[in-house]
Amino acid sequence: MAEDPPRNFRSAYYEKVGFRGVEEKKSLEILLKENPLDVEKLSTFSQRFPLPSMYRIHVWKVLLGILPPHSDSHTLVGGYRREQYQDVLEALTVMRFIQRATPQTQVYLRMFQLESQLLPRCSETTPPDSKDEDFLSIARSMEEIVEDPVDCYWLIKCFVNQFSNKFGDSIPHLPKSLEHYLSVEDPRLLNHLRTTGALAMLPGGANTILTNIPRCCCVRCMVWDKVISGSCKILVFVAVEILLSCKIMMMKTNRPEGVVNFLYNMPQENTDAIVSKAIDLWHKYCGTPMHPV
Repeated sequence: MAEDPPRNFRSAYYEKVGFRGVEEKKSLEILLKENPLDVEKLSTFSQRFPLPSMYRIHVWKVLLGILPPHSDSHTLVGGYRREQYQDVLEALTVMRFIQRATPQTQVYLRMFQLESQLLPRCSETTPPDSKDEDFLSIARSMEEIVEDPVDCYWLIKCFVNQFSNKFGDSIPHLPKSLEHYLSVEDPRLLNHLRTTGALAMLPGGANTILTNIPRCCCVRCMVWDKVISGSCKILVFVAVEILLSCKIMMMKTNRPEGVVNFLYNMPQENTDAIVSKAIDLWHKYCGTPMHPV
């Protein structure tokens, strides 16, 4: 039976801009009324659907453990989180690790280092270097999404810890997964990237994929929803779709550095379509979780 084009167009558009259909939104609201919250069901919902923007930060905080499952404790715990933020900020100021002119993302980095017992000695303090870039790029990306600095810091901190603890063993295997799925989707493109040496030079870090590809907030958040709720593999499919979207240009060049430079400076006009196709590809190969309610 032929599908209804106008209805499908509206559904796709609403998904891209973060507005869910009535049934999905009601399902999430039902989940958020439970006490205690069912974190597994919230995670399943986030895997299946983009979160509505009005609930996104709250759900992220629950999924990352910033807020507990018991909703009646949220105000109290939120107050503790804010006090801890202020205490750490004041300590760094007194120790002269940060000043008023310090960029906010570097403030978050020093706070994270202090709480992780990784803060260098004051006499050895230097500007952040390459080993800090993963954290700073995550911080820059989260700062564009979250307005409140307290929420922003806690989301960065807990996301970085979760990413390392939960996905640490999986990250080294992402490049191989990328090759596998690209070989299925477009073996000719994969062979070209291998032959020219471009494949080995591709920006392969999961952090790079997550923070640098979609510049439009609404589509980037759709990827964050999946990663925060437990899927590191979504990043592989975003990378696959980026390569497929750039196929024409890539097939025209035999210079690997040209391919890499293009990817780092790729046009942003089609990132919403790239992310939407990547999520479809992810569901195709990894399956779709059952509806939580």
